[in-house]
Amino acid sequence: MAIDTNVLEQELRNFIGTEHYYRISPSAVLTDGTKHLADTVGAYWLMDAIASYLPQFSGREEFIVAKLSVAASKADLVLDNGNGHVLDTQHIEYTDFPLASIQLYACWGGEFWVLMLPSEY
Repeated sequence: MAIDTNVLEQELRNFIGTEHYYRISPSAVLTDGTKHLADTVGAYWLMDAIASYLPQFSGREEFIVAKLSVAASKADLVLDNGNGHVLDTQHIEYTDFPLASIQLYACWGGEFWVLMLPSEY
């Protein structure tokens, strides 16, 4: 089933704050918005990829921007500190992620990282 990217982008913009956290790793949780994204387009792989990098930044960073850029069924995931300083990158050989790009935030909550949509920040 093809995803209408305009509808998806509008749905994602409607998430502000969150009512629940959904644990995806010992050190990371999703918000309502990032869970919706993962459920709707099958992007738990993206959430897992981001979460796998976060433990190394605990105690060193409190805010991380994760940017996924997709072209020709390949993608690049870039994590930076929000000021353009790149912390880590990953090339993804194949993806069917429907958007050309997306930006997610990871915020340290003192006990775990919270992955969220920018509108939930």
